[in-house]
Amino acid sequence: MSKRSIAVIPGDGIGPEIMDSTLEILESVGFAPTWVRLEAGLCAIEKGKPAVPEETIEAIREIGNALKSPTTTPKGGGHSSANVALRQALDLFANVRPAKTLPGVRGPFMNKDIDLVIVRENTEDLYAGIEFQPHPDIAQAIKVITRPGCRRLFKYAFELVIEQGRNRLTAVHKANIMKLTDGMFLREFYEAAKGFPTVVADDIIVDNCCMQLVTRPEQFDVLVTENLYGDIVSDLCAGLVGGLGLAPGANIGEKCAVFEAVHGSAPDIAGMGVANPTALLLSSAMMLRHIGEHTLANRISSAVLNVVAEGECLTKDLGGNASTSEFTRAIIESARACA
Repeated sequence: MSKRSIAVIPGDGIGPEIMDSTLEILESVGFAPTWVRLEAGLCAIEKGKPAVPEETIEAIREIGNALKSPTTTPKGGGHSSANVALRQALDLFANVRPAKTLPGVRGPFMNKDIDLVIVRENTEDLYAGIEFQPHPDIAQAIKVITRPGCRRLFKYAFELVIEQGRNRLTAVHKANIMKLTDGMFLREFYEAAKGFPTVVADDIIVDNCCMQLVTRPEQFDVLVTENLYGDIVSDLCAGLVGGLGLAPGANIGEKCAVFEAVHGSAPDIAGMGVANPTALLLSSAMMLRHIGEHTLANRISSAVLNVVAEGECLTKDLGGNASTSEFTRAIIESARACA
C-alpha cells in the first residue's frame, strides 16, 4: 500500500460522484494513498472564495500530483475558470490528451485504429488573456508565443514519444499566415528535433490537420501544438473515439501535475447516479503511470477496455442502462480478473 499523498478536487455537478467511483476503483487495485480533498470551482465560489483558493494551489504545489473532477465556472463576468487558474498558478505548461479507439464504442470511426496523443501548450497563445478595447467598435487580443515556452513544450513532447515507444511527432501550426508567432513555434520545433534523431518530425497546417483527422485519423501518432489549436483539435479527437465522456487529460508542469476529466460538470444529471466515470478513471491511470505505478495503471486501463468491449454493463451515454455504482462494480471485478 502506497504511503504517498494525492490531492483530490471533487469538483461540481457530477464531479463528486465520478470521483468517489474512481477512488473506489483505485483502492480496489491496491492504490490507497492519503487522499487530500481540496476545494475548487463553484463550491469554492459559493463560499466567497476564488475559483481556486490559494490554499488549494499551495497544497497541490506541496503534494505534487492532483486528481481533478470537472468544475463549474458561473456564466458572466467576475469569475475565472478553475482550470485556467490552476494551469497558470502551477505553470502546468503541457496539456496531454490521448485519443484511443475503445472496442465496443459505437460511432462513425469505430472501425478505425485510432491511437494518438495531443500535446498542447497550456499557458501561452491567445489564452494568455491579454485583451483590450481601444475603441467601442474594436476589441483586440494579443497572441503570445515565447521561445522558452516552445522549447520546454517540444522537449516534453519528444521525450513523451520516446517514453511511450512511439516514433512520430507532428507539429500543428498556421505559420503560413502568422509568420512571426507560429513561425517561431515551427522553427523551434525543428530545432528541437535535432536532439531527437530517432523520432520522425514533421508538421501540418491546422486546417489541413482537422480535415485529415476526420478522414484518416489513424495516420497520426503524436501531435504537438499551440494552446488554441490544441483546445480545438483535442476535442475533435475525443469526438472520433466516443466523446468527452471517454477522454482523459493531464496538465504537466516541471514540479507538479493535475490529472482531470475534460468534460463538463453536467449539473442536469448530478445526483441521479448515472454519470460515467470513465474519463476521470482513465485520467487516474495516466496519473499512475506518471508516478511509476505502471502495473496498476495497466490493470485499470485493461478493465475499462474489457467492460466497454463486453457491452453488458454500460452507462446511458454509452448505450446501456447501468448506474454509476453498477459500472464501478463491473470495473472492479474486471480489474481483479486482470491481476
